[in-house]
Amino acid sequence: MNPIAFGNMKGHSCRLVAFSLVFFVTTFSLGQSDHSSYIQPPYLKSGDTIAIVAPAGILKNRERSISKAMEIVSSWGLHPVLGKHVFAKNNHFAGTDQQRAEDFQNAMDDPSVKAIWCARGGYGSMRILDKLDFTNFKKNPKWVVGFSDITAFHGKLDQFGIQSIHGMMAAGLELSEELSEETQVNITSLKETLFGEPLQYKLDSSPFNKKGIAKGVLIGGNLSLLQASLQSDANLDTTGKILFIEEIGEYRYSIDRMLYSLKRAGYFDGLAALVVGEITMVKTNTTPFGMSNEELILDVVKECDFPVLFDFPAGHGDKNRTMIFGETVILDVGENQAIVTFEKQIR
Repeated sequence: MNPIAFGNMKGHSCRLVAFSLVFFVTTFSLGQSDHSSYIQPPYLKSGDTIAIVAPAGILKNRERSISKAMEIVSSWGLHPVLGKHVFAKNNHFAGTDQQRAEDFQNAMDDPSVKAIWCARGGYGSMRILDKLDFTNFKKNPKWVVGFSDITAFHGKLDQFGIQSIHGMMAAGLELSEELSEETQVNITSLKETLFGEPLQYKLDSSPFNKKGIAKGVLIGGNLSLLQASLQSDANLDTTGKILFIEEIGEYRYSIDRMLYSLKRAGYFDGLAALVVGEITMVKTNTTPFGMSNEELILDVVKECDFPVLFDFPAGHGDKNRTMIFGETVILDVGENQAIVTFEKQIR
């Protein structure tokens, strides 16, 4: 048995030892089957069209950011188009539910559009999911790009077995003339992913990491959205897979509660590995929680023996490297270095 396969099987233990052998064999075979079922949208090529839409929060004073995003896309040889209602305003949202759904539906159904780049998150994606008809999209899938609130779409596409891209959004570009070094790296990682370049990240190991090797399909997103999607049609099957989480602006007790919600729902049973991105702007409670982010996460999964990788550079901070959800990942968490390698699925 090779080390990768062993790591994949080994990382499925949140069950009682008495059931471990049957559980390992079952989840390993399921994981392999799940990998083969994911559909990869066509990578982009020069001349393709990418649509920028706003399915969630209002784009207040973001015109310059969107303009800069369109310039960047054009420099890649792509043709950017804006949704009709991108700058619409309806209280918290970028237009009414109907307007946001219309833009997203048009982008899905337009055969000339090869990728859908979400302008920003905030809140609102979940409100329009049931207004969308994915019939044509499932026949001709295209890349959906975004993070945070866009986790609602990632979960929905996971149910269809279609890959999607967790990455920076158009309105996230700085308004300064010169983009920061981190933003430029984020942009490069997005471009390389959209155009099908090999994707691998080598990271310094956190002292909190749980070492090990695992292989599985990457899924996940924003912790709040994952918790909110439980018992819905965007609920994830984590068996044999690698789960990514990130969060912003929550109390530690809230992070703990959301993780325990996932735990009680079985998200860590049969999981191959856990990858933790940036957890930023944690609120201060009057009563200290008594644990760091890393400590509370390790406490939640203390019965599990899968690898845990902290400090993956993705989330709401400056570092937001691109990942492919639905792609098989080889995770090697070592003493001094962690390597995250995305396997390209050739159809």
